[in-house]
Amino acid sequence: MRLYYRGPDAMVTSEHFVHRTPSATKAFQVRDLRNVCITQADNSGLPVAYAAGAAVLLIAAAWSLGSVSLVYGVAFLGASGFAVAAVAMYRRGRPRAWVLEGVYRGEAVRLYEAFDGRVFNQVSRALRRAIEDARPPSSWDDSAAA
Repeated sequence: MRLYYRGPDAMVTSEHFVHRTPSATKAFQVRDLRNVCITQADNSGLPVAYAAGAAVLLIAAAWSLGSVSLVYGVAFLGASGFAVAAVAMYRRGRPRAWVLEGVYRGEAVRLYEAFDGRVFNQVSRALRRAIEDARPPSSWDDSAAA
């Protein structure tokens, strides 16, 4: 058994890919992995949805208080605009997670996820090498050509 990578959260050998998280450990047989690809996690919509929901609630609260002066309504709208801008700034500064996805025994799976690009590249390269080395040799026979 050849070892391609060993780290605190992943191990890649010629036979297995193991991903450890604080809550679970997932192991996959390398020979059963298909269509492994690299993507980025799409975590961009959730904070914006929260900010939009907060803005709607603030506008509804200002609307329901019909006797409140225009100054209070403008203050509510300003606060909601600030919340949306703050969330957008926060989201822009956060790193996005890199994800290894693939098909394991006919089922789509998320194999590995990391925010550190260097570690992610080491794991993905090791897995790529393990998959390439696990392929059966070609059926070409040199002696048949002679």
